[in-house]
Amino acid sequence: MSLLDLGLDSSFDAAMTFVQSTLENINAGCDEPIVDIDFVRSRDPDTVLSAFTASCDVLHVMAHGDHSVTPTFSSTDGKVEISLEQLGEAAAKLGQGISTSAIIADGCKTGTGVWQKAVRDCLQGEVTYIGTSAIIGWHESGVFCSAFYGALFRNRGRGMTASEQTRDAADRAIQAYTLLTDKNCPFKVMTLRPSQRARTLLG
Repeated sequence: MSLLDLGLDSSFDAAMTFVQSTLENINAGCDEPIVDIDFVRSRDPDTVLSAFTASCDVLHVMAHGDHSVTPTFSSTDGKVEISLEQLGEAAAKLGQGISTSAIIADGCKTGTGVWQKAVRDCLQGEVTYIGTSAIIGWHESGVFCSAFYGALFRNRGRGMTASEQTRDAADRAIQAYTLLTDKNCPFKVMTLRPSQRARTLLG
């Protein structure tokens, strides 16, 4: 397991540690992980691109989300910025886009229309996409992700496709978040399909 680490601050480090410990507890006693979840710890854009084009069940991206100009993952210190446009262009040159079954874009306002459009330009095929509609911190991330992975692992292999399992787990996590916090959940789940641009460049 790996995590896309773009120089995050301590609050996101806390969320990362909490999510990873949750996964380790669920996988305890298993010879192999029940679900293939890709985290990447790197500031190197080439390594990040490799993660985005790798095949896995869930690609979990935890970073600051910027949507003011173009959807971009950025570091706390401002030294690293990787836009989805850059990732899409690099993937197009390789003829290989995002091919995971599900993406968790665990950052601020990553579920907005501009983010959805940018992700669709990078897709190799249909994905279940989980993004946010608000500014979030480690608490929101920790509550949702622990509930999400708990539901995903419980329902693994019960006659549903990988995308159906992810959507079901996300719906359950949203309900759990609302019940636990008595607030609307900032995470939302949707199905995204490759844009015409992605179909042309990556098809």
